Amino acid sequence: MTPRDQQGRRLHDLRISVTDRCSFRCPYCMPKELFGPAFEFIKRQQLLTYEEITRLARIFVELGVEKVRLTGGEPLLRRDLCDLIRWLAAVPGIRDLTLTTNGLLLPKFATDLAAAGLDRVTVSLDSLDEAVFGRMNDVGVGVDKILTGIDSALAAGLTPLKVNAVVQRGVNDHTIVDLARHFHGSGVIVRFIEFMDVGTTNGWRLDTVVPTAEIVERIDRVLPLEPVAANYPGEVAKRHRYRDGGGEIGVIASVTQPFCGGCTRARLSPEGKLFSCLFANTGHDLRAPLRAGDSDEDLRQRLARIWGKRDDRYSEIRSAATAQLPRIEMSYIGG
Repeated sequence: MTPRDQQGRRLHDLRISVTDRCSFRCPYCMPKELFGPAFEFIKRQQLLTYEEITRLARIFVELGVEKVRLTGGEPLLRRDLCDLIRWLAAVPGIRDLTLTTNGLLLPKFATDLAAAGLDRVTVSLDSLDEAVFGRMNDVGVGVDKILTGIDSALAAGLTPLKVNAVVQRGVNDHTIVDLARHFHGSGVIVRFIEFMDVGTTNGWRLDTVVPTAEIVERIDRVLPLEPVAANYPGEVAKRHRYRDGGGEIGVIASVTQPFCGGCTRARLSPEGKLFSCLFANTGHDLRAPLRAGDSDEDLRQRLARIWGKRDDRYSEIRSAATAQLPRIEMSYIGG
């Protein structure tokens, strides 16, 4: 039976962060001054093994999960990731197996990912402007490398492919229309994401948020849009399609139009902590009972209890008071 939380929300989506390491140092996620050479990442022996991840995924599916997304950090930095994808693809009940990546390693892995059973990918690309993108990834990677990765994923059939762009006022908001125009008519869906206060190290301020309504208005002036119904209950992106038939965009409005009431996501960290909200400050340890010998039924009951007690709605109650609370970092829990 699918458990319901305190707000009546079912469990439907599982996001699995397989590593806290990343090749980029985006200031809104892993600012270089904090995640430098001396930073201690999770040690390999502390990570959940692929066998452990697959076992947990099977139990999550029994509780109602149908969509599984692999995240990080940068998930393609985890060794032999295609093995995990192959095992997850064989789990009955997973209807959508996806991966979020910065795209840099897609030319190397796209074909193998598709062969292993991955359905599609989402690529993070915040701007097509070389100078802006260089500052945002903060390691000097050029736009061309990410576009090559996107082409590799499309060629491998990892579609429908989505591009995620975090929009920050005064940083990359002037390049929104360029990004929309570039992928217009290509079949690639660009999703513009309001800059969120995930974690406590990214320097978030409300005045750096570009509201969804403004994003849509800017694009609509150049490429007329019309709203489209959600694909499924709990979909976080508000959909808009081009009136000329050139595809669609999505906007994720966690700050100005919270969607907590429909959130069906659970998040699993690299070393096995379960988080019931992107803005959580504590997680539930699953690695310890896994390695202590808990049966599948023990784990199933544990997960159902955790979800049943869930009452998270951070984005609906965001305030000066909540801004002072500790929160887990984006690079650790995944987006």
